[in-house]
Amino acid sequence: MPITKGYQQLLAEANAAITAVEPAAAIADLGGEDVVFVDLRDPRELEREGKIPGAFHCPRGMLEFWLDPASPYHKPVFAEPKRFVFYCASGWRSALATKTAQDMGLAPVSHLKGGFTAWKSAAGPIEPVPAR
Repeated sequence: MPITKGYQQLLAEANAAITAVEPAAAIADLGGEDVVFVDLRDPRELEREGKIPGAFHCPRGMLEFWLDPASPYHKPVFAEPKRFVFYCASGWRSALATKTAQDMGLAPVSHLKGGFTAWKSAAGPIEPVPAR
């Protein structure tokens, strides 16, 4: 049976419903006490490329479980009164994750337009992540 909605349509729908933060604005927000950057990338990506300094790592596959306070996997960071900026490598996973988080009631949420790739191109600081 063929799929009825492809990833491009999912991304278009997500991007129409969420806020995207330009890299320069995100860099300006870095270090703010009211903002949490959430890195959705695979651990191998973090080890290879580093991450935004102080970012909280949440593998994309665990997002819904870590967000929900009723889940045994809930992470308290998501219950804090903060602004959450999700990011991945290019902005696709983070757009979908931001839409999901928003649909689940997490607010305020946004995602880094262009992802970590855009962050690096904008000369955003990078923190190394040691191999496990």
